[in-house]
Parts: sequence; C-alpha cells; structure tokens
Amino acid sequence: MILQLAADATAALNYADLHLSPIALDLGFFKLRWYSLAYIAGILVGWWYLLKLIAQPGAPMARRHADDFVFYATLGIILGGRIGYVLFYKPEMLGHPLDVLKLWEGGMSLHGGFLGVIIGLWWFARKNGLNMLRVCDYVACATPFGLFFGRLANFVNGELWGRPTTLPWGIIFPNAGPEPRHPSQLYEAGLEGIVLFTILAVMFWKTDARYQPGKLVGTGMVGYGLIRSLLELVRQPDAGLENLSWGLTMGQTLSIPMILVGLYLVATAKRRRVRVEPIGGSASVA
Repeated sequence: MILQLAADATAALNYADLHLSPIALDLGFFKLRWYSLAYIAGILVGWWYLLKLIAQPGAPMARRHADDFVFYATLGIILGGRIGYVLFYKPEMLGHPLDVLKLWEGGMSLHGGFLGVIIGLWWFARKNGLNMLRVCDYVACATPFGLFFGRLANFVNGELWGRPTTLPWGIIFPNAGPEPRHPSQLYEAGLEGIVLFTILAVMFWKTDARYQPGKLVGTGMVGYGLIRSLLELVRQPDAGLENLSWGLTMGQTLSIPMILVGLYLVATAKRRRVRVEPIGGSASVA
C-alpha cells in the first residue's frame, strides 16, 4: 500500500489528464483558439500598460501615438512572427505558399516577431517624428505581457514541450513519446513574462532608466536572449535544429545578436541622455 502511494506520488503527470483543449470556443461554424486569444490579450493588456507609462512626465509619445502604434505592432508581430518561423524553422513551407497563410495551425517565431515590431516601430517613429529608441524603451516594458500569454497558449496547445526529465513535475505530452518532459512553456511564461516584466517595471518606475534612450529596450533584449538561451537546455528544439554545426540550437543562435545589441544599447545609454521634453505628460525632465 505504502509503495503504491509512493509510486503514484512520483508518477509523471499525463497531459491528457489535464483535459485542455486548444479550442476556447467552438460554435461549429467558428472556432476560437486560445492561441489567438493569447495574441489578442497580449496586445490589449500591453496597450493598456503602455498608456500608463506614457501618462508619466517626459513620455516620448502622446496617447494618439500609442493608439496608432497598436496597428503597427499587430502587423509586425503577425507578419514578422510567421515569416520568421518559415525562414528560421520551416523553410520547406516555401514550396507550399498557401501553408504559410495558415496561421490558425500555429507556428510563430518570437525572434521574427521581434524583428517585425522593430521594423514597424521604425516606420511609425519616422512617420511621426518620434525618437525611436525612447519609444522602443516604453514598448519593451509592455512586451512581457505578450510573452506570458503566448507561452501559456503553447502549454494549452501541448506544443513546444521540453526535453525528457526525471523531475517529479515532468509531463507526458501527446506526440512527444512516452518520456516525461519539462513543461518548458511554463518556465518561459514565468521567466520571459513575469520576471522580465518585473525587472523592466522596477527600472522604469524606480530609476531614471527611461531618460537614457535604449537602456530599457537593451535590458529587455539581453534579458530575453539570456533566458531563451538557458531554457534551450531544457526546451526541445525543432527537429533537425537541436545541434547545429556550430554547437548551438537555432533558438540560441538567434538570441546571440539580441544579447550583443542589447549590451551595446545598455552600455551606451547614459551618453545618449539629453534633456527630455514631454510629448505626453506636462513637465520637462532633465
């Protein structure tokens, strides 16, 4: 009896026992997926938080800019994320162009989405005559919301699981073999979402980092790059991309430029500090 209870206590959890479904709402003629809701939630909550940030003195943009930016961010996330996924992870999809459009089947690259948002930000800032680096700083503080919801959606979908593990919280995922695996999606939600948000929030609200152009976005890039690189040790890479010829996974390889650019932005942020005249808010900030 005691041995049976001990065996049950250490048995890995089967994902099927969680009774999770990738479909949040099924009306027959219309299916709403948690993955779609995660993107919507990340954009809406990030927009709400961005409005809180730009209400502070010395903001680099006004409310009207933040409202317009949502369109550019959404476009950058979707196009950049999908194109990046195809180029970095599934280049064979280029032979079937219609498959590239099937966003509802999943498959988005965070690194590609990041590049898409940066391009959208550049165009947005140029069009409105805004300081791009300062706008990036504010947007970076709102980005962890999307990372958090996105990783939770990955878990609900039973995708992007971790490597095999003997730890007691290992989960047997469908289509991943009989071995218990790290729930790496939850690790990423906690580190990329909650921890990274907390670091950037403390820097924004408790220091003068927002008056040093590039410091916040640089910190976000370094933070995400390091977290992703370390979690690749327990995250199961896409088939064929586990160990590239240079000894890294694709996720680690794509994170290196982010870390290097982020370190440069942080290291040079202080010299870029100038008198900040507000576009949002009411007071000048030295």
